[in-house]
Amino acid sequence: MTSQTDVRLDGSAELRTEREATPGSAGGRRERRRPPQAGFDSYYGRPVLNEPTWQEHDIAGYLFLGGLAGASSTLAAVAELTGRPRLARVGRVAALCALGGSLYSLIHDLGRPERFINMLRVFKVTSPMSVGTWILTAYGPQAVCAGAADLSGRLPRLGRVATVGAGLAGPAVATYTAALICDTAVPAWHEGFREMPFLFAGSAAAAAGGLGMLAAPLPEAGPARRVAMLGAAVECVAATRMERRLGPLAEPLKRSRLLRAGEALSLAGALAGITVGRRSRIAAVAAGAALLAGSACTRFGIFRAGMESANDPKYTVQWQRRKLS
Repeated sequence: MTSQTDVRLDGSAELRTEREATPGSAGGRRERRRPPQAGFDSYYGRPVLNEPTWQEHDIAGYLFLGGLAGASSTLAAVAELTGRPRLARVGRVAALCALGGSLYSLIHDLGRPERFINMLRVFKVTSPMSVGTWILTAYGPQAVCAGAADLSGRLPRLGRVATVGAGLAGPAVATYTAALICDTAVPAWHEGFREMPFLFAGSAAAAAGGLGMLAAPLPEAGPARRVAMLGAAVECVAATRMERRLGPLAEPLKRSRLLRAGEALSLAGALAGITVGRRSRIAAVAAGAALLAGSACTRFGIFRAGMESANDPKYTVQWQRRKLS
């Protein structure tokens, strides 16, 4: 009987002795080597994946502000078509400001403004970044025109047309970032591709509804309250389904205090807004602030959980083994 040494993924060695009887060898016995079972570590404990170079304050802020801008434009269009001018103004101005902040965060992370322009040279359907760039290009001028017309009081007809146009493009702006992060190799993002668009859509709707409740007068805030309630419910259901489906891979999501805080704030804000927020201005403001904070916590929590899953070899190796088994 002889010994053989197996090398694990983390570089350590294990001494193992094994002999199997096989025909055709001297004495009817021959040793056959089998590969060792793979562990969940990598060489020298280094990550299996290269960590994304995205900065948290830029990209997580971009995810939050982009969703707020798109959903606010859609809410503004609904308010415009149903005769709620002050709620429509809140949505248009919010979309304008959030769009500016999201573009600043994106360009700041890219490093140079011309990199955004360079992405317009091609249109690639299979690239979420390319599609998202063109979505922003179609949405941005309409959102700016709608907000500028409202603030200046000029060209009201053009402003109304731009409001409806931006509202139609709003859902795509609010959700394409989910496809953008799911197209990466980060385990918690990549494998959550089924639920992530719904989670982002719900989070964006909750934020836009919360801002409408916070800034619009009570008589006109009915659509904002309903949108916030629906968005919070969709966000929580999508997050729960994603965590259950991912199993062990969802551990970074379950451990995230930001995600738990986001869910609690979103549900509390939506419930408060749909009940006492109907009659009390103070309650409406508090509920709206909770919804905005909850949406921000959700986006930053998703970002941090993804980075954690990319840095731990366990979530890369274990998930690949489960898919192959």
